[in-house]
Amino acid sequence: MPAPPWRGLSVLLLAGFVTIFDLFVVNVAIPSMQAGLGASFAQVGFIVAGYELAFGVLLITGGRLGDRYGRRRLFVAGMAGFTAASALCGLAPTAGVLIAARVLQGLAAALLFPQVYAAIRVGFDGAASRRAFALLGMTLGLAAIAGQVLGGWLVHADLLGLGWRTIFLINVPIGLFAIAAARWIPESRAPQRPALDGPGVALVSAGLALLLATLIEAPARGWPGWSGWTLAAAALALVGFYARQERLRRAGRMPLVDMRLFAQPRFALGGALVLLVYSTSSSFFLCFALLAQSGLGLDPLAAGLLFAPCSVGFVAASLLAPRLVARWGTPAIAAGAFAYAVSLAVLIAQVGLAGDGLEPSRWLPALVAVGAAQGLIMTPLLNLVLGFVEEARAGMAAGVVSTLQQVGAALGVAVVGLLFGRVLAGGGPAREALYAAAFVAGMACNLGAALLACALLCLLARAARGR
Repeated sequence: MPAPPWRGLSVLLLAGFVTIFDLFVVNVAIPSMQAGLGASFAQVGFIVAGYELAFGVLLITGGRLGDRYGRRRLFVAGMAGFTAASALCGLAPTAGVLIAARVLQGLAAALLFPQVYAAIRVGFDGAASRRAFALLGMTLGLAAIAGQVLGGWLVHADLLGLGWRTIFLINVPIGLFAIAAARWIPESRAPQRPALDGPGVALVSAGLALLLATLIEAPARGWPGWSGWTLAAAALALVGFYARQERLRRAGRMPLVDMRLFAQPRFALGGALVLLVYSTSSSFFLCFALLAQSGLGLDPLAAGLLFAPCSVGFVAASLLAPRLVARWGTPAIAAGAFAYAVSLAVLIAQVGLAGDGLEPSRWLPALVAVGAAQGLIMTPLLNLVLGFVEEARAGMAAGVVSTLQQVGAALGVAVVGLLFGRVLAGGGPAREALYAAAFVAGMACNLGAALLACALLCLLARAARGR
């Protein structure tokens, strides 16, 4: 095998960084966007979830396009689209244009991100592969931290009077550099050119988009009559997707998703766990950012620095988690889920009991615990679920799990945002107390998800002992 392309790896890591950075950076900028664009709370949900949904829905297709047409070629195309969409986000004159640009940004990220994993998988072997993936994991963790801290600084610094727009415009020079440096990435493609499934992509995209759009928009309008029709249309599209994938499989063709994966009880249970756990992450950061900035009046930098302990706890626990799982197995992940539930309960109690006397410095231990607990469960959970699938279908399973991550995040923003927004709409005498109550209502949903995840992980651990 030729020497590993370490220069190419640096470009791949840069691409991975910016796609995850843009998942988190909007949280600290949301209040500034609301003020600058006059965005409603429902539009805020679309700004956050639109990227996640578009990113998640096309991840499998993005990977297949790279296999078919060349991973470096798709890397360049995805980065070019991501750069252009980022510029459109930064120049958006209205909330509607920003939402559309975020969806385009997510679609481009879905073309780009799978090529990072695939190029590392085929370009590195043995110890070099383990080192490359370790660097990727560290990079993605740093991206989450930078999304809060660097994003808060960018908004606070108000460079050239651009305010929140700099969090998107900074991607433009980075993207142009990555496109120029892509020549360091060796071209590769699958030995067999896999077929594409355009109708399948359209069905699953339409179904998920209708579902989440209804959950975000309908509550703000009092659940009008059209909401029932859109939910029914979402269900029909998703059922149609399932039927089409089964028809392709029976015909001997390669489906976008082999539905027999979900006939395996452990994988189906693992998929539900991924959906549950990742539904709590983006919704937590969004609600906390709104509490810190809109409720407490903190500037974006101060709010971003509040996130730093949480993110550091996440990275530290992510490094520790593999050793704990190697020693204790699935019960170690269940313990992480229980710790997650306990830390969320402590934070909810602190915020709820303080009312309008909120002191953010008192939350730091709980925030570190929340971040550490997320690290103990999220990273090893993905390895656990993928381990339930035979090697021949590992690539497809990885695409499904990655999609569930992003769709879960978007679904969490929709549902938790619904609860948060309902409390705000009720009004109250004190702004701090109102936002505290909204945060408690939204995080109660995340607490329930963490407890349910703990119970499901205990079932998996029992099943593993039985085997």
